Amino acid sequence: MPKTFHEIPRQRPATPLLDRAATPVELRRLSEAELEQLADELRQELLYSVGQTGGHFGAGLGVIELTIALHYIFDTPDDRLVWDVGHQAYPHKILTGRRQRMGTLRQKDGLAAFPRRSESEYDTFGVGHSSTSIGAALGMAIANRLRGEKRKAIAVIGDGALTAGMAFEALNHAPEVGADMLVVLNDNDMSISRNVGGMSNYLAKILSSRTYASMREGSKKVLSRLPGAWEIARRTEEYAKGMLVPGTLFEELGWNYIGPIDGHDLPTLIATLRNMRDLSGPQFLHVVTKKGKGFAPAELDPIAWHAINKLEDAPKAPKKPAGPRYSNVFGQWLCDMAAQDARLLGITPAMKEGSDLVAFSERFPDRYFDVAIAEQHAVTLAAGMACEGAKPVVAIYSTFLQRAYDQLIHDVAVQDLDVLFAIDRAGLVGEDGPTHAGSFDLSYLRCIPGMVVMTPSDENELRRMLTTGFLHNGPAAVRYPRGTGPNAPLEPGLQPLDIGKGVIRRQGRRVALLAFGVQLAEALKVGETLDATVVDMRFVKPLDEALVRQLAAEHELLVTIEENSIMGGAGSAVSEFLSSKAIVKPLLHLGLPDRYVEHAKPSEMLAECGLDEAGIEAAVRKRLDSL
Repeated sequence: MPKTFHEIPRQRPATPLLDRAATPVELRRLSEAELEQLADELRQELLYSVGQTGGHFGAGLGVIELTIALHYIFDTPDDRLVWDVGHQAYPHKILTGRRQRMGTLRQKDGLAAFPRRSESEYDTFGVGHSSTSIGAALGMAIANRLRGEKRKAIAVIGDGALTAGMAFEALNHAPEVGADMLVVLNDNDMSISRNVGGMSNYLAKILSSRTYASMREGSKKVLSRLPGAWEIARRTEEYAKGMLVPGTLFEELGWNYIGPIDGHDLPTLIATLRNMRDLSGPQFLHVVTKKGKGFAPAELDPIAWHAINKLEDAPKAPKKPAGPRYSNVFGQWLCDMAAQDARLLGITPAMKEGSDLVAFSERFPDRYFDVAIAEQHAVTLAAGMACEGAKPVVAIYSTFLQRAYDQLIHDVAVQDLDVLFAIDRAGLVGEDGPTHAGSFDLSYLRCIPGMVVMTPSDENELRRMLTTGFLHNGPAAVRYPRGTGPNAPLEPGLQPLDIGKGVIRRQGRRVALLAFGVQLAEALKVGETLDATVVDMRFVKPLDEALVRQLAAEHELLVTIEENSIMGGAGSAVSEFLSSKAIVKPLLHLGLPDRYVEHAKPSEMLAECGLDEAGIEAAVRKRLDSL
C-alpha cells in the first residue's frame, strides 16, 4: 500500500504545554487536567519531527499517553524506566530534554534511533534487540534493593517482544526474588486479549487500589487461622479474576496482574499507575494501545507505517532505475526453489516483510513458519525439521542470528543438519546503528566446523549461492547486505556454484585485491586505478586455498576486503592459511575496525571505515609505499 504523507505537518505545530514540559520534572508541574492537551501536542510534535528525519513511526504514536503517564507518576530518572525494543521511545526522547535535537535523529553525530545510556540519564538501558527490558529492570530492582535504595524499576515491553523466551525467563525469575518492579505490557496488536472496555478499566482501578490490597492482606491473615478457608477463598478469587481478566498466567507465575486497560485513556492510566506505584512485589499492568494512534493511515496499516523516510519539500530528479533489493532476490528465489522442491520450508523470526517472505507465505502457507521474536526457537525448529528430511531455510538478520548462536552450533552444526541460513542485513546497515549492524557474522560463522559460508558480490551471485547452499548436504549460510546491489542481470534458472571456488575478475600486477562480498564493486574501481588484480572470493569457508596460493606467488601484496570485523573474519582466514603453509607474504586486511561504528548514512559509515573506493585506494597505496 503506498504511503500518503499529506497529513504529516510540514511546519512545527504550536505546542504551548509541551513548551513547558521539556523534562519530566517540568511535566510533573502540570495539572492532570492539562495532560490530555499535552498528549495531543506531543502527538503532533512526533508527527512533525519524524517527518523531518524519517524513522520509527507507528509504535511511538501508540504510546503517547503511556509515556506521559509514566513520567508523570514516577520520579524519573531516579525511578528506572526501561523501554523494550526502542521503536516506541521517540516520545520519551522528546519529553526528556532532547526535543531540540530530534532533527538530528539517526544522523551522523546525532540522536540514536534507540534508547542509549550515553545519550541521556533517562535512558537507563540501551536497546535495539527486543525482549530485554524485564530482565534488565529486574537486575536494577535487585541491585537497588541490595543498596537499600527505594527507587522503582519499570519495564515497558510491547511491539511483539513478549513472544521471546528471555522475557518469560525474567517473568519467571522476578517473583522468586520478590522484586519490587512493574512490567507494563504495551499490547498494541491485541495479541493476548482484547480490551474489554469500561468494566476492565473499572476492575483495574479496583484491583490496583490500596483498599483492595489491604482487604486482601487482611483477609489472608484472618482466613489463614481457619483450616482450608484461605485456600478456598484464594481459589475463588483466582477463578473470578480469571473469568473477568486474562491474567491467570501472570498470576500463576507470581505477578499481581492488572488490566487490560485502555492505553489511550489518560485518567485511567494515571489512576492505575498511581495505585500500583505503592504496591510491593512484582506488578504487571496490561495496557491495550493502537499502533499509529492519531494518524489514520498508520492506524489502518501499522506494518506499512512502522517506519517512514524523511519527507522531501520538493520532488527529486528522477533516479536511475534501481534493481531489486537483495531481500527481494531472496524472496523470489525462495518461491522458485519451493516450487521445484517440496522439501523446502521457510522460517522467519517475525521478519516476514523485512526479509521478503510475503509472497512465499501466500503461495506456500503450509510451508511458512513465523515463530515471532524467538530466534533461538527458529534455529532449533529448523534443526528438528531437518532431522525428518525437510530442508528448512531460516531467513534471519545477521544481528539477530547472534541471539541463536548456541542453537546454531549445538542443534544444527554439531549434528551436521541440512539447514540453510539466509542472513540478511549483513555488514553496516546505516541509521539504525551498531545494535542492528551485521558486523560479526563472518567471524562467528567461519569458526564453526562443517559450515559453508558464502558472500555474494551482486544479486545474481546471491541467487546462485542460495541454490548452492540449498543443494549442499549440511549447514550452509549466505550473508548479504541491506538495500540494492549493482543491478546485475538475474539468471532465471537455479544453477549452483562450485563450492569453495573464487573467480578472478580482473588481472593486474603487484597487488591482488581479494573481495569477500559486495565490496567487489569498489575493488574493481581501485583495480583499474592501480592496475591491480581483483578477485571475487565468493567463499569464506571453504576458502579457495589454491587460488590464494596462486595469488601469493604472483603478487607482492595481498589485500583482503570485507564488510565484517577484521578480527576473525575472511582476511583472518587468508592469513591463517598462508601461515599454515609457511608462505610469507605482505598482507593488508581491510574491514570493520575494533569498535562500534556509530549510526550514519551507509556511505558515511563505509567512508569512515575506509571501505569506499577512496579509502581502499589510499590504504593500498600507503601499504605499497611501506614495502
